[in-house]
Amino acid sequence: MSTAAKAVKTSNDVPMQAPSREIWDAKYRLKDRHSQPVDQDVAATFERVAQALAAVEGDKAEEWLPKFRWALENGAIPAGRILSNAGAEAYKPAVSLINCTVSRTIRDSMRDILDSVVDAGMTLKSGAGIGYDFSTLRHKGAFVFGAGAGTNGPLAFMDIYDKMCFTVASAGGRRGAQMGTFDVGHPDVREFIQAKREAGRLRQFNLSLLITDEFMEAVKNNTDWPLAFPLHPGEKDDVNTEDLIYRDWPVVEEGYTVDAEGRVACRIVEVIKARELWDTIMSSTYDYAEPGFILIDQVNRMNNNWFCEDIRATNPCGEQPLPPEGACLLGSINLTKFVIDPFGEEPRFDWERYRKVVAIFTRMLDNVVEIAALPLPQQQREIEAKRRHGMGFLGLGSTLTMLKIPYGSKQSLVFTEEVSRHLAIEGWKQALALSKEKGMAAVLAQEHTVTPKMLRERPQLANDGYEVGDQVPGRILHARYSQYMAQVAEHEPELVAALSEHGARFTHHSSIAPTGTISLSMGNNASNGIEPSFSHRYFRNIIQSGKKTKEQVEVVSFELAAYRHFIAADAVDSDLPDYFVTADAVSPEQHVAVQAAAQHWVDSAISKTVNVPTEFPFEQFQNLYLQAYESRLKGCTTFRFNPEAFQGVLVREDDLKNTTYVFELENGETLELAGDETVIYDGEAHNAANLFDGLKEGTYGKW
Repeated sequence: MSTAAKAVKTSNDVPMQAPSREIWDAKYRLKDRHSQPVDQDVAATFERVAQALAAVEGDKAEEWLPKFRWALENGAIPAGRILSNAGAEAYKPAVSLINCTVSRTIRDSMRDILDSVVDAGMTLKSGAGIGYDFSTLRHKGAFVFGAGAGTNGPLAFMDIYDKMCFTVASAGGRRGAQMGTFDVGHPDVREFIQAKREAGRLRQFNLSLLITDEFMEAVKNNTDWPLAFPLHPGEKDDVNTEDLIYRDWPVVEEGYTVDAEGRVACRIVEVIKARELWDTIMSSTYDYAEPGFILIDQVNRMNNNWFCEDIRATNPCGEQPLPPEGACLLGSINLTKFVIDPFGEEPRFDWERYRKVVAIFTRMLDNVVEIAALPLPQQQREIEAKRRHGMGFLGLGSTLTMLKIPYGSKQSLVFTEEVSRHLAIEGWKQALALSKEKGMAAVLAQEHTVTPKMLRERPQLANDGYEVGDQVPGRILHARYSQYMAQVAEHEPELVAALSEHGARFTHHSSIAPTGTISLSMGNNASNGIEPSFSHRYFRNIIQSGKKTKEQVEVVSFELAAYRHFIAADAVDSDLPDYFVTADAVSPEQHVAVQAAAQHWVDSAISKTVNVPTEFPFEQFQNLYLQAYESRLKGCTTFRFNPEAFQGVLVREDDLKNTTYVFELENGETLELAGDETVIYDGEAHNAANLFDGLKEGTYGKW
């Protein structure tokens, strides 16, 4: 007598939420110039992308097309530019498939500043985001010898980039995204920190400080901190030796004084206490969630391309530190797709299927390089030389919940490390296989000259007999002397040895992006990236075409939708088990610990937000950044709800109800409204909180 096999429950069975389908329709569904759909459904979007990437395989296209299609159906989600633009050439021929770029090094001249604005405008128009290091520009009041007058400083020029970005509509109907980074030792650092306190200023930028080990040690030891800028040739006769400090600098202009290590002589403009600057940074971050915190020495120390590039900037969300003209493509794997028997007696993760998706997805992302269509030739040359991509994951919080593991617990750290390790190891196995099949990244095939700086940073080179001037293949410097690859070698020594011999297809494989919109749409509102769910029921502020302010869309978390589907159809927050964890229930220390568990295996960086309660003590808040430094993270970002400054993209219902917004009317009277109230203004209904933000920030009617 035979019995029917019991059906296995998987998270694939959860129906797609209406808001998720609407976001897919608005952001990723291909439409013609009359706004008529070309993609008939989500499956058609996947088919379009699969065909575009399989076509790169040439005579093997038919072999790989069904494999690419399978990977997309099983959790591989290319980043937004790929979803929107792959296979769309007939409808939008001037778009790129790349999310992440960094500007050229902006030289300290008016012509180069303005030329860089043009390059940035073309980059944003193509749909890519862009990052810049503005600390290469001399400080406010510094004498410009050619003009015979003082300069307005970097912040004034940043305003030009800000207005340009606001004006340029990027491909795919989204606003452009920019990151501005700034050296913590620049004389204008305090102005940079406080720039966003002015309503409407630099709102097209995320801002991050480049934090050095030297500064962090000065903070810990409460010592002096010099603010300095490279000594101009015209100043040499006016400066005493004791007023100089030598620092690594991203560009060496004609006439700069350089020591034997390649460091540039910088004139000390001011000396302050490191702890005082630290307090300024922390106060701004506490109140305004910016500037972010890029531990730039750790970034460069762990960079696989340490031997051929110096990183000073990141893409707008920080998960891709990139060199000048650098570019990177992204993709995330939806971890919720691999949960078997969610919320059951023995829920489990399908590791075998996960590794298979990683393997196929790696090939898919590598193929994007051939059809990247970056707008600037120097960007295209850079991505072709290094073939950098950033594969990560989304839905970690949702997945842990379905596995009945509380986010932030010791068990969650073990799972996070494991899921990151499998992604990394399988990715580098594919890097070797693809190198043998298609050839290694060009930069790894080239010979590179050993410099004094290289010997200083990697003493093992000297121990192995290398000297200044020696020529070494990039594949050896990449596999044998990269600190990240040394970590991989602890688990897979034979793999890394083979990469040293045959080279890798790409120099970087992994990063974890914030994945906000693709999590909401293609992920059916799975938790963003490495985050826990923000809330299980909340509002998301999104830009809708034709609307004068952002529109609030109510959504529920993927895990709540899954719980309602499998366990209790009418479940509300009070019915949920204690392993249903949201961001505000995770301690800041646990947030940092989760990021650290993944960072060991991620060769680029992680976009992670440490959520802290509004009433979180400032003294304890500061310690988070020290913990990030001690944990050898590459960066840290926090968010504390502060309605006096801004709302944020995600908003809890209680925060809206409990926040009062005061509007000043034309007759001088004031009107007080709760954030969740609807108000009619200019003939259109608006959410009070979004209307307040739109009017204050100058975005009303400009979406």
